[in-house]
Amino acid sequence: MAEAQDNITVGGSGCQFVTFCLGVEEYGVDILKVQEIIGITPVTKVPYLPDFIKGVINLRGIVVPIVDLRLRFLLPVAEYTDRTCVVIIKVVERVVGMVVDSVSEVMEIAEAMIDAAPSFGHGVRTDFIEGMGKVDERLILLLNIEKLFTEGEMQEINTVSSTDVEAAGIAETSGKAQEQAVEAEGCTDSGDNELQSQDAV
Repeated sequence: MAEAQDNITVGGSGCQFVTFCLGVEEYGVDILKVQEIIGITPVTKVPYLPDFIKGVINLRGIVVPIVDLRLRFLLPVAEYTDRTCVVIIKVVERVVGMVVDSVSEVMEIAEAMIDAAPSFGHGVRTDFIEGMGKVDERLILLLNIEKLFTEGEMQEINTVSSTDVEAAGIAETSGKAQEQAVEAEGCTDSGDNELQSQDAV
């Protein structure tokens, strides 16, 4: 079982972020938006959804849409590995799972170490980037989860989230998949920050 990495504090008082990787890039989300981290698990496909919404899982009776962040950000497709994780977050009162290549650590970044999001000109969305965290030689894109999806995409997510799990026959996420969340290297959790993987059934 992989041990969770120690929290890293950068520049004193600041905000805590759960950091993760997509390829060589690092991203961070406010720890208060993260409910838990689980291992990759089979999803139930739902027709007519955008490609980046891979389907849904039944997480203790809650229908959770699973979003592949690589596809959402138009990055090249990558095979899932034992480091692939699903970060369960809450977006506009909806629970959503984000598939990421690996989870790194819980990090505190001082406001002084966070720059504003850059502007790339007309037609390029950057509203979902809260800022750029500077940590030593690393640059971490801090995401604004509330703005990660467009209004139309949130409508799709709301529709899927309202599915009745029993009527749809969506099986609950298995204990094996939950256990992998703890054992997989790179899929770490931090009890100190109340960020915990699911208990194995």
